[in-house]
Amino acid sequence: MNDKGKMTKNLILINGTMGVGKTAASKELQKLLPKCVFLDGDWCWNMSPFIVTDETKRMVIDNITYMLNNFISCSEYENIIFCWVMHMQSILDDVLSRINEKGCKVYKFSLICSEKSLIERITKDIENGTRTEDVIDRSVPRLNNYLKMDTDKIDVDEISAKDAAEIMYKRIIAT
Repeated sequence: MNDKGKMTKNLILINGTMGVGKTAASKELQKLLPKCVFLDGDWCWNMSPFIVTDETKRMVIDNITYMLNNFISCSEYENIIFCWVMHMQSILDDVLSRINEKGCKVYKFSLICSEKSLIERITKDIENGTRTEDVIDRSVPRLNNYLKMDTDKIDVDEISAKDAAEIMYKRIIAT
């Protein structure tokens, strides 16, 4: 509760490179948290053709922050989970600069793993038809970016999405 007797909301931002397990961990975390909504930034990029320009990047960030602010202002939800690649601190900072954080406790998590583990994960996704081979070449070079970010790191090398969610949950309820 905050000083006016209102429930403080939790805004949980989860980032990591493609294939590290952000979506799976977010879905597991949603099961653990009461009154929880989950937004995946990839949904805001689900376009055909997939075109990355300054205009489309602005549009996607605008859409994401509009939705996050609406969930924050909705009295029905206490926990808002957002996952997305956000491979540079500037992207994370841009999203946060547009959020009405008043009455929110913000948690920033980066899921990290080794190159070997990431390639194994993405290869499984390729075999299952959920990713294409080019994702490996785009994802692996971004691994080290997350080590430099202002986030709480969770090494998912040898743990499941459920385990990662439980780690985040414990860190959230501990504060």
